[in-house]
Amino acid sequence: MKIDFILPDIGEGIVECELVEWHLAEGAAVEEDQPVADVMTDKALVEITAMHTGIITKHYWKKGEIAKVGQPLFEIQVAGEQAANTGTAEAVTAQVEEQKAPEAKTNDQTPLGSNAKALASPAVRRIARELELDLNQVAGSGKEGRVLKEDLLPYQQTQVAQSVNQPVNPAVNRTEPITGIKAAMAKQMQAAYSSIPHFTYAESIDVTELEALRQELKPEFEQAGQRLSLMPFIMKALALAVKQFPILNSQVNADCTQLTYLSDINIGMAVASAKGLLVPNIKQVQNKTLRELAAEITQVTELARQVRLPPASMKGGTITISNIGVIGGTVATPIINKPEVAIVALGRMHKLPRFNVAGEVEARLIMDISWSADHRVVDGATLAHFCNLWKSYLEKPARMLAELS
Repeated sequence: MKIDFILPDIGEGIVECELVEWHLAEGAAVEEDQPVADVMTDKALVEITAMHTGIITKHYWKKGEIAKVGQPLFEIQVAGEQAANTGTAEAVTAQVEEQKAPEAKTNDQTPLGSNAKALASPAVRRIARELELDLNQVAGSGKEGRVLKEDLLPYQQTQVAQSVNQPVNPAVNRTEPITGIKAAMAKQMQAAYSSIPHFTYAESIDVTELEALRQELKPEFEQAGQRLSLMPFIMKALALAVKQFPILNSQVNADCTQLTYLSDINIGMAVASAKGLLVPNIKQVQNKTLRELAAEITQVTELARQVRLPPASMKGGTITISNIGVIGGTVATPIINKPEVAIVALGRMHKLPRFNVAGEVEARLIMDISWSADHRVVDGATLAHFCNLWKSYLEKPARMLAELS
């Protein structure tokens, strides 16, 4: 008996998604729970699995097409007994690849034969597909010849070099649809900018002492297999400042008649992915240690870059950080992540001359930052006082540590 797999509501009102990849061709045998296809929603890559054992008899959508929620995705032929127990397809959840430490390298780096299937994680296979690269031709440096991400770096660098050196024909225009995450970002930014009266406040922060503290703690974190950036300190200081200025951790309703003060401080961080800008958030920053924040920030950033974030990580943000400094630039005018009321953009750190208390000039590490706030509920004086408190924690980290419970 043939039955259709109906693409279900994946969540957050999503009504369509892009068909990224078919894992099984028409006519292929499939086992229950075996991956059949990958689809891309506005916010995450979702793996679609078979609800029964059978034969895939029809694809309703081609790779790159936009599949509609509530319509058939594929057709499967199953035994009568299985079909009798089948209603509509069960809900699908995002399958997030388990984060594993890189496996130990071996001396065996011989490429696999053409008839063998290369050992690689789903994330590595996705990168290979984007590079149009046959993994069987890649020398895997992992255990038992497993292909790791670093094994693909030479191919990525070669592709970048080719694209840079390729001559551009100015007479040829290229048009592409705006879909998926980029389309969602466009709608979100348009809605936020057109409905929220923004104002921007800029400041410079001396992070010399903070960077010295990070360098002091860095070896200890590395021994535990963790990467320590400035972001955990910045988030923790922000959470401390928000406690004294709770209006910065609030949300206003659509017609600006009601303000809700949020008990949890869920700090979003903008991450650039291959599919567009994503803004996952770290939940309950006020309750987490620097070590917990460092681990979670690293994990969430990696998942965002792979476009494999669980939907829950994209919900419930209360205030956002955009770290443009990792790319370059100093001052920005960030757009608020609606329905939040404030966002800060971190500029790059650079050494600048500053006078010390003795009147002597010395080199200091300076970070320029830019706040945007909703002028309907936050006034300039409030934002300035809030930023000064946050700045004091970052410039004198001992003061911040004294406030930690």
